[in-house]
Amino acid sequence: MAIVDTSRRLQARILLQDIEAHEGLPAVRDYIARRPEASAEALQANLATMQAKQQKETEMLALAKAASDEARQAEWEFHNSVMAMKESVRGLYGPDSNEAQAVGYKKKSERKRPRRRAA
Repeated sequence: MAIVDTSRRLQARILLQDIEAHEGLPAVRDYIARRPEASAEALQANLATMQAKQQKETEMLALAKAASDEARQAEWEFHNSVMAMKESVRGLYGPDSNEAQAVGYKKKSERKRPRRRAA
């Protein structure tokens, strides 16, 4: 018998086939389960549990996406305010000041001059 990897998700196609099989069970009139996990009550309970967990997962994914969007927006707002601050410092103190260097700019006097290339 093949080893079953339960760490991966089942394909949606397989789950739909399982649900259809469960819905077809009432058509089998004299079904008697030989194993307790195959009884109609256990099947119904497992279906309800699966659907509840899937709904919870969907809700949590939606919350995670919303939190991700909020964090991304906050990151952009912070970045834009830092860029405005840096430009303000450069405008107030000049491009060759120690203050501009303190906020992350390179001093204008420390930039290398471009060299001509020999043709």
